[in-house]
Amino acid sequence: MTLVIIRTAIIFVTLLFIMRLMGKRQIGEMQPFELVITLLIAELACIPMADTSIPLLYGVISVITIYVLHEIVTLLDLKLKPLKSFISGKPSLVVNKNGIDDYQLKKNNLDVSDLIESLRTAGYFSLDCVDYALYESNGTFSALPKEGYEEMQTSLPLVVIDNGKFDEKNLKIMGLEREFFEEILEQHGVKRTKRVLVLTADGEGKMYLQQKGEKFETFRVQYPKGKTW
Repeated sequence: MTLVIIRTAIIFVTLLFIMRLMGKRQIGEMQPFELVITLLIAELACIPMADTSIPLLYGVISVITIYVLHEIVTLLDLKLKPLKSFISGKPSLVVNKNGIDDYQLKKNNLDVSDLIESLRTAGYFSLDCVDYALYESNGTFSALPKEGYEEMQTSLPLVVIDNGKFDEKNLKIMGLEREFFEEILEQHGVKRTKRVLVLTADGEGKMYLQQKGEKFETFRVQYPKGKTW
């Protein structure tokens, strides 16, 4: 037992020293290669701590080797711009002044629901209240709001159609039928629901409609029997 405690303490001190050498970014928002290195270090550190038959020196040398590799990759990341994109990736502009860029979402294995969730987390509840939004290479989300965006989100929008499919749960919350929205789509030249990338509606009748490959549009409607939420 004493041997395990001593080995664990040595690995802990070694890891603490190595992580401090790697800099503040390693314990903040990590680039993809830094996440891989962190996971490797954690795995390599656990093996000699758990198995006393493995020489402790093997674990320490492995961790130090990973540190050296980290420094080499970081140097390449800083010095060679073409390699930087390959190692760390590039930001993805998922919302522009035409609306949602479906290609960029798919490229990052995301969908409209993921984007809307990121927007809400950032404090933006309406898709039309931001001019630009992007996912950074380290996975963080950034958005540039329109001027006076607070006045554009006075009611919570709900997703009616996501990638050509009605959200039945939200339809029940609204208390509205598919036929109502299908009629609205027809009025705006949408012949097939599958062509709709996203349709949202808020409690005051404002709708955000974007067809796949086209610019978004916003408009207001009157709900049946003056319904609001």
